[in-house]
Amino acid sequence: MSIEFSVVTDTATLAIFDLQAIRHRMSDTFDWWSIQSDEISEMNKGNIAFLNLGEDGRYQVKIEENLSDPSGGIYLKMPSGRVFIGAGEDTSGGGLEPDDSNAVQGEFISLETGSHYMSYKVESGVICLAFSPSRKFSNELTDSVRLTI
Repeated sequence: MSIEFSVVTDTATLAIFDLQAIRHRMSDTFDWWSIQSDEISEMNKGNIAFLNLGEDGRYQVKIEENLSDPSGGIYLKMPSGRVFIGAGEDTSGGGLEPDDSNAVQGEFISLETGSHYMSYKVESGVICLAFSPSRKFSNELTDSVRLTI
């Protein structure tokens, strides 16, 4: 799998999640994840990954089979296998979730159901991600994940 696309974000954040894993936040406020304790709690449960990008703008994202020398990684639950990778502002909440409309900034990919380890790094200004099956689904983060681009 090698997929490349661009995402425009007005929240300086890239969100990665299976729609079913975060569906319980649909009735929450649209920006529930801007509260750091909520962001980290959901990431530690393996429901979502937020990559803080430092500033708003357009970013290139590349999904690869494997990453050599990743800068980090996060375990994620994939109950449905339908995974959204896109702008933080399109995170499920406020009664909405990402769909295939032109208003949503991001892409959907299909992964095997279960748990995955998502490794990440920035290479030549491109956010590179790779997913590999895992038995583990939780994390032990104490702070937000920040990428230097």
